[in-house]
Amino acid sequence: MRIKYSIPIVFFVALVIIEKENNIISRVSDKLALKQTPQTPVQSSRSANTLPKRNVSVTSQGKLSSAFMLMKRRLEDYSDYQPAAAVTTRRKNILLLATTRTGSSFVGEFFNQQGDNMFYLFEPLWHVEKMLTLETGGTNATAAAKAYRDVLQKLFLCDFSLLESFIDPLPVDHVTASLFRRGSSSSLCGEAVCSPFVKGVFERYHCGNRRCGPLNLTMASETCLEKEHRAIKSVRVRQLEMLRPLAEDPRLDVKFIQLVRDPRAVLASRMVAFAAKYKNWKQWATDTDVPIDDDEVKKLKSNCNSIRMSAEMGLRRPEWLRGRYMLVRYEDVARFPMRKAAEMYKFTGIPFTPQVKAWILKSTQASKEAGGIYSTQKNSTEQVEKWRFKLPFKIAQVVQKVCGPTLKLFGYKFVTSEEMLTDKSISLIEDIL
Repeated sequence: MRIKYSIPIVFFVALVIIEKENNIISRVSDKLALKQTPQTPVQSSRSANTLPKRNVSVTSQGKLSSAFMLMKRRLEDYSDYQPAAAVTTRRKNILLLATTRTGSSFVGEFFNQQGDNMFYLFEPLWHVEKMLTLETGGTNATAAAKAYRDVLQKLFLCDFSLLESFIDPLPVDHVTASLFRRGSSSSLCGEAVCSPFVKGVFERYHCGNRRCGPLNLTMASETCLEKEHRAIKSVRVRQLEMLRPLAEDPRLDVKFIQLVRDPRAVLASRMVAFAAKYKNWKQWATDTDVPIDDDEVKKLKSNCNSIRMSAEMGLRRPEWLRGRYMLVRYEDVARFPMRKAAEMYKFTGIPFTPQVKAWILKSTQASKEAGGIYSTQKNSTEQVEKWRFKLPFKIAQVVQKVCGPTLKLFGYKFVTSEEMLTDKSISLIEDIL
């Protein structure tokens, strides 16, 4: 009898010892990797009090920095914390985080095109930002971050009541004709939420696929509750740390996908899309040297720092983010859209449907005439290199100076001459795949 019970006990103790050793090795490995990661002090006054200062170590050009090596390893093994079965039926919430002109509208369509089991919202936080800016004359970063988080939490629960309080003019009986980019969400233009058309009521962001009346947010909430999964795209959340309550909310199963792009390409795109706001950059590109202490340059540096620090946190995989964070470069999506979409779907645990695959195939092979600067239908491979022929070398140098740590972390190569910038035979993207 003793032998009968002693064998299972010995086996169990051995398993416990092995598991503890594996955990110790994993923790030591992560600490060693992080110890080698070059880090930089935060210049932004917004985040100086909340995040530790870091020092930069400069690596020679042509070699991958240890920071990029860490990112590459994290991207390769992000699925380590996934369950054995890649696809589950549990309801998923997905938050796509990005900044403007990073291809987030295009990537957001990967989920918008999913079909009847996905409820997708396009930039609902636009209303929050606009209202806070109107009331204060500027946006307090801490207050805005809390408001963004609270609204997102309610929306993932299909509760539109908090968002309503930020819509201007205020909805009447939960009906609004002013929801930002309603037409960019197939969920808000479906038959279930298409109320009768009201003559004389103008809806700026109307549905393009059918003629509907103003949006009834109660109906939208009911439709949301009927969907199996929910996805929200936002370019307004700056710090990943502020979203921790969402990850720890037992009612939600939320996963974060952070989309990044070469800061030089982002600036080049913004100078075209938002010409009035970037007129100083246009002037600097042609007339004078760029004043490094100018507010516009400081803002660029602050944005780069925010993006980098959020990515560093996600790649460190703190306990609350394990299995919940994925970093994606736009350049990889543009070059390998089907492959990267499949990876994102595997990460979220949602089936990658033929409907999404068909949309990707159609939209990434669009002709040069298709769409405009806001279009999601473009030849995606061409988009990767276009900025190199639009951004002056002088401006590229400024971006490299103020966003250097960000470029290194994400694996973007520096250019040392105008010839190198415009030579398409030289790739400026370190390969991860």
